[in-house]
Order: sequence, then structure tokens, then C-alpha cells
Amino acid sequence: MSALITYLTTIRFGEGCVGEIGEDLAQLGIERALVVTDKGVTAAGLTETVMAAAGGDRIAAVFDETPSNPTEGAAEAALELYRACGADGLIAVGGGSPIDLAKAVALMATHEGPLESYAAILGGIPKITDAVAPVIAVPTTAGTGSEVGRAALVTLKDGRKLGFISPHLFPKRAVCDPELTYGMPTKLTAATGMDAISHCIETYLSPRFNPPADAIALDGLTRAVRFLRRAVEDGADVEARREMMIAALHGGLTFQKGLGAIHAISHPLGGLKEVSLHHGTLNAVLLPHVLRFNEPAAGEKYAVMRKAIGVAEDTDLATWFDDLNGEIGMPKSLSEMGFERQLIPPIVAGALEDHSGPTNPRPLDEASVTALMEVAY
Repeated sequence: MSALITYLTTIRFGEGCVGEIGEDLAQLGIERALVVTDKGVTAAGLTETVMAAAGGDRIAAVFDETPSNPTEGAAEAALELYRACGADGLIAVGGGSPIDLAKAVALMATHEGPLESYAAILGGIPKITDAVAPVIAVPTTAGTGSEVGRAALVTLKDGRKLGFISPHLFPKRAVCDPELTYGMPTKLTAATGMDAISHCIETYLSPRFNPPADAIALDGLTRAVRFLRRAVEDGADVEARREMMIAALHGGLTFQKGLGAIHAISHPLGGLKEVSLHHGTLNAVLLPHVLRFNEPAAGEKYAVMRKAIGVAEDTDLATWFDDLNGEIGMPKSLSEMGFERQLIPPIVAGALEDHSGPTNPRPLDEASVTALMEVAY
């Protein structure tokens, strides 16, 4: 048996480390950076914090029109600004949406043809080269792990939410400063925390052989379940904020193994035009149901997860995480989030085409995904 195991991202981690971002720009040779962020991050003052640390002379322009789920249209608008201001690199500031959007811009700025042609499920992986523009990712939430991920999820103009995957899409630097998460709202803290948990669980359960990733995923899961409640209850809990950022980072580092049914379903859900659904919240709702579905195919891994989170050997993990969702204020169902039942068939179709499905420990088909959607509804 052979396996290809790579961890290629350079990471700064620690309180105040955003102050060193100027060194990263210099080391990467970025002289004019486009800052990609969103209105909420700017309103919170975090865009200005990062720009001040970078130095005003290195900032070419700011694009803060990133939608809650990044779109091809937004990527095109950001690309137009990137070219107009003469940028030669990007700083992504925010959660997974600005970071993924910056990756898309970095790809489109250096590769010809429509964005669609580089999608993983359409054979685009080998088309992405090392010409991708450099990205520095500065996460302001503790959940997505996109700052150390090789993928960008973008909703195309036709409504498909597709993954663009390549080792060349890793941000050249990840600047993980827990201080930037201190002001995160309670609901966002809870939702992004469950996102991190879903990453650690799904990558650990993936059947791909990657023991280093397994160890990282379990460590991330242990930290997240220990500190998430504290971070939700007290946003000023410095230790909890730090540990949740580590857990999110670990979840992202384990994307190497692939994800599973949670993400195969949440990706097309996040691409809906009819209703805007937060990715982390979707993952929280789907997690208990997917855990029940996958248990017969997981072997001893559920026992290992029980030990990692410190619960009794006979604990039903699906029920345990369902209870955790309730404690931190997550919705109980997709319908509670505004999803309507008639949209289930197109979501099932999208899930079966998603790049996350093949690494689910139990094979997915139309019947099983439909059943998961119905029970989550």
C-alpha cells in the first residue's frame, strides 16, 4: 500500500501574529495586494486591522463584496478590481467565503478560460498550475479551515456549487491570530465551531490511508468538543478562542483525506438561490444523521472517537452531538433553517455529483441521500 501525504502550508499562529503579515508579503514578493473580505468583517474593524499591519503602501485595493457563499459573479468582479489596481497577490480576511473567493481570483488571474473548466469533478485538477497568484489567508472565524485547505468552493452562475482543488491553491501563508475572533457573535461562534467538528469527524472517517491526518483530526476533535461550549458562553474566553482556532486549523489540515456525506449534501444546499443557508449550521444539522448512517461502515473508529471526546463506551455519538447542537443553539432541522421539501430532489442530485461523496465510509446512492435529506428535514 502506498499513500501520498503532503502538508505544504506555512502557518503563523498566536495572539498578535497578524502584526507580522508585512514579513509574509515581503517574503512572497507581493508589492500590491488586493484585500478580499466581506462587509461584516469590514464593519467589525478587522479589515483595517490587517491593512494597518500590512502597511498602506502594500494595499492596492479592497474588495468587500464577498457574498455569504462565494459566487462566480463575485469572483469576476474581484478579478476586474485585481487587474485594474495592478495587484500581484491577495490577502483574504474573513471566514471561508472570502478565503475561497480569493483562491478563485488567484486562479482566474493566472489561468485562461472559464472558471468551470478547472472544477475537480470536471477534470480540472491537473489544469491548475503553480502560476496561481499568491494568497495570504487571515481567518477571522474558527471553523472553515480554508486557510490551510487546497480547495475553493464556488457557486457558478448556473447554480452548481463546485470544488476547485489543487495543491497550488493552498494559501502561501495562513496567519491564524485568535485575537481576530474575540468579537465573533455567539451564533457564528457556534456554527463555525460545528463546522470544525464536522471536518475533523468526516476526514477521520474517510477510508483513505493517512495516519498523520487521522491523528490531527482526532486532536482537533478533542479540542473542539472541550472548548466550544466555553467559546459560545463567553466570547472573551481567551483560552477557548485559541483552542477553537487550533481545532479549526486541524480540521483544515486533514482535508487531505477527503470529506463525506455531510459536505456532499451541504455543498449543494449552500448553492441554493431560494434561501441562503450557512455552511457550518448546515453541517451541524446534518452531522447526527450522517453519524447514524455511517456507523455500520466505520469499524472501530466510533470507539476511538468516543475515547477522544471523553464519553462512555456505550454513548451514541449521534445523540451526543444532537444534544451538543441543542446546548449551543443550533437549529434542529433543515426546515427550521428555511429549506423547503420540494428542493430535496435537486439537492440529492448535486450531492451525488459532489467531490466529497466518494470518501464517505459508506457508499452513497440516490435512496440513501434522499433518506438523509428526509430525516434532516
